[in-house]
Amino acid sequence: MKAALWYDTKDIRVETIPEPSLERDQVKVKVSYCGICGSDLHEYLAGPIFIPVEEAHPISKDKAPIVMGHEFAGVVSAVGEDVTGIKVGDRVCVEPIYSCGTCHSCRKGHYNVCEQLGFIGLSGGLGGFSEYSVVPSKMIHKIPDNMTWEQAALVEPAAVAVHAVRQSDMKIGDSVAVIGTGPIGLLVIQAAKAAGASKIVAVEVSPERRDFAEQAGADLIIDPLERDPIQAIKEFTNELGVDVAFEVAGIEATIYTAIESTKPEGNVVNISIWEKPASIPLNQFILTERKMTSIIAYRNIFPQVIQLIANGQIRATELITEKISLDQIVTEGFEALSKNKNQIKILVDPSL
Repeated sequence: MKAALWYDTKDIRVETIPEPSLERDQVKVKVSYCGICGSDLHEYLAGPIFIPVEEAHPISKDKAPIVMGHEFAGVVSAVGEDVTGIKVGDRVCVEPIYSCGTCHSCRKGHYNVCEQLGFIGLSGGLGGFSEYSVVPSKMIHKIPDNMTWEQAALVEPAAVAVHAVRQSDMKIGDSVAVIGTGPIGLLVIQAAKAAGASKIVAVEVSPERRDFAEQAGADLIIDPLERDPIQAIKEFTNELGVDVAFEVAGIEATIYTAIESTKPEGNVVNISIWEKPASIPLNQFILTERKMTSIIAYRNIFPQVIQLIANGQIRATELITEKISLDQIVTEGFEALSKNKNQIKILVDPSL
């Protein structure tokens, strides 16, 4: 079968590999769609970040080259002997977190901050940029009949956004700023709106992505190259600043904007994975008692996110700008995302 493997920075290769066999507690999935994530793009442009290179990941036992892809859904084609509650033909999406199950965080159910945290398709395993994937049965979530494959492939990134909003201090009626409106930022806008935000400000340099932010439900959209975003946000919020600012771009300018545009005692939420260290003005937290919240991935939330998308409360498919084949994944996928801001979410169909 065909699969896309990460070898090194800017070195992803589509190769023929053996079709996977099953272990007793695993499920084999024929992949319908797999989305290219911002984390995948980071690995392509500046990796390795999550990808194990020198030593194998302690849970997956794999190291580069690894089959990429962690935003995927498909049909169950086989189940291991010990698997219950899942059968051949089930329509499913995959929650791709590797966790040890025994560390302090795992024992209290916070498996997304496991000491050995990893992700299938980033930390090893057989990711979704392949015709078939094999995953532990605990990663499998059934999807309703009315959910499309496109919607199902976007449950994973939507879960990041919903988890970020739930972990924040945001309450019904609060004002929110979203700094950076790539796929996760756009989903944060939708998640915040669904959670009752009264005012949502989006800050984005790309005109194409500003259009997407308007469609997603932002009330004020700011081009920071034309207008001081901090001043504009203050004017929009009676000079107070927003209750919660979500930083979703991963550069110093955007984390600074998020901090300065939040009111005293407000909440700055960092969602980005950073390619390099950033300087943060800590006095802007100390002197105002602002709080910083950082989130990684999600936990105990997939069923709710599946329902939010199936019900139309989160319109994830509005983010899809292209569907491509596995053979196109570098030129029409990773390169397109790195060069064209009019590309938001690209889905890969490994069967093409």
